[in-house]
Amino acid sequence: QVQLVESGGGSVQAGGSLRLSCAASGSIFSRNGMGWYRQAPGKERELVARISSGGYPYYADSVKGRFTISRDNAKNMLYLQMNSLKPEDTAMYYCVDWPRRTYWGQGTQVTVSS
Repeated sequence: QVQLVESGGGSVQAGGSLRLSCAASGSIFSRNGMGWYRQAPGKERELVARISSGGYPYYADSVKGRFTISRDNAKNMLYLQMNSLKPEDTAMYYCVDWPRRTYWGQGTQVTVSS
């Protein structure tokens, strides 16, 4: 049974930083890519960043240069370092396996105030 559990969300002011974490259980983590999605109220879920099993990252244009995705295969952990946060980054953030997107965490809320 695969389980993804996100943590690290919270409320910050614009310009602040947060680090999201995703703990993965089961055998999926080390051999799969992983990604972070987000969904704001009234908007579609969108890909924020993803990282291959070998550690190669991809970022959405909206977060490029501000967010950094990383993984620790020994600990089955996925991270998202978010700097220079903007109000438009406010959303629920989800951890997901990539590319199949079969398994989703419960999400962690990020709220950025201006």
